[in-house]
Amino acid sequence: MNQKDILFKDIFDKNSKKIFHLCYGYTGDKDSANDLLQETFLKVWQNLDKFRNKSLISTWIYRIAVNTCLTYLRSEKRQAKDELTENIIENKIEEYSEKNEQIALLYKSISKLEENDRLIITMVLDELPYNEIAEISGISEGNLRVKIHRIKQKLTELYNQHARI
Repeated sequence: MNQKDILFKDIFDKNSKKIFHLCYGYTGDKDSANDLLQETFLKVWQNLDKFRNKSLISTWIYRIAVNTCLTYLRSEKRQAKDELTENIIENKIEEYSEKNEQIALLYKSISKLEENDRLIITMVLDELPYNEIAEISGISEGNLRVKIHRIKQKLTELYNQHARI
């Protein structure tokens, strides 16, 4: 293995789980999340030599993943698969144990949030430091704390609505 291969493997090992959670938060579907994960890391591989070390590499990867997810969602909307995705999510929820059902319900609730809110709450769940989340999302740390509080309130409402159904 050459240096780039070793570096890429290390980057993938350290970031793939968080990026999968991010993609799953956007799609609510494991297969689509895996596809987006692969697409994200393909872009990372192709552009690794262009990374300038002006931010953390995880921040750079998150931005690539978010852009990949947003592109995917735009194409999904054009193809009008929203109802199909809803049905897949509902069918999969029935297959899960109670704990997994709660996790699936959480991700289903997250998928109902606005795009930026999804990004932020996914990073919070992945326990990224607030200063890194602020840098990725492009808002100050103070505003981020307020935004996270509001997102958690909205997420609680959505979760409770889905739990009653």
